[in-house]
Amino acid sequence: MGPPGGGSGPRSTCCPAVGHPVVSGSGYRSGVRTHIVWDWNGTLFHDMEAVVDASNAAFASVGGEPLTIEQYRALYEIPIPRFYQRVLGFQPSGAEWERLDAAFQDRYAQVSGDCALTEGAAELLAGWSAAGGTQSLLSMYAHEKLVPTVLRFGIERHFLRVDGRTGPSHGQKAASLVRHLAALGPAVDPARTVLIGDAADDALAALEVGAHAVLYTGGSHVRENLEPVGVPVVDSLAEAVELARKITA
Repeated sequence: MGPPGGGSGPRSTCCPAVGHPVVSGSGYRSGVRTHIVWDWNGTLFHDMEAVVDASNAAFASVGGEPLTIEQYRALYEIPIPRFYQRVLGFQPSGAEWERLDAAFQDRYAQVSGDCALTEGAAELLAGWSAAGGTQSLLSMYAHEKLVPTVLRFGIERHFLRVDGRTGPSHGQKAASLVRHLAALGPAVDPARTVLIGDAADDALAALEVGAHAVLYTGGSHVRENLEPVGVPVVDSLAEAVELARKITA
């Protein structure tokens, strides 16, 4: 899951300071093996409170009412314009969408700096790399905002690649996942790849490219909205990693 927001031309990086579009992290080994593609917002990055706060600021900008975090998680869906229409009771115009997006981004920038990684995430990333597994990060959060946040937590060394969103804020993840896997090259086989995310859109993207998915209930969706997708649903990232190991064994 990724918050709405603007994007620019295609860019992908793991360590922007040295300008490498693809970086072999400490978990890289030659040959095809199990690969995890991680989602960011609501999965590795525990920011649901900030997302709901920013969403409420967006709703208010066009006269909408605020949601509790429980209401948000019960109603959330992708594509985001359909979610906004569902919450607001009307289809936002182009100008209203721009207002919604600007209000969201302004408020999210104010409050997301206090958010942390999901409990145990750093240890899971390090453990997967140490065991010889490979992993990458694919988010629908704007790339130029994603990379500095990843660097702030010092976890970039665990990823072969980090890709944020570079197109419109209301897109779906499947096309981004196709590009992400293509950029990773033949060492990453979609059939031995597991996408771990918190939204139904994560699973649908994985299934579309022939990969596997595990969905985590600690983010944007309640369990009841994840289970109908038909992929494993777990309550912790540790469970997700263990399932990834078993699915591709």
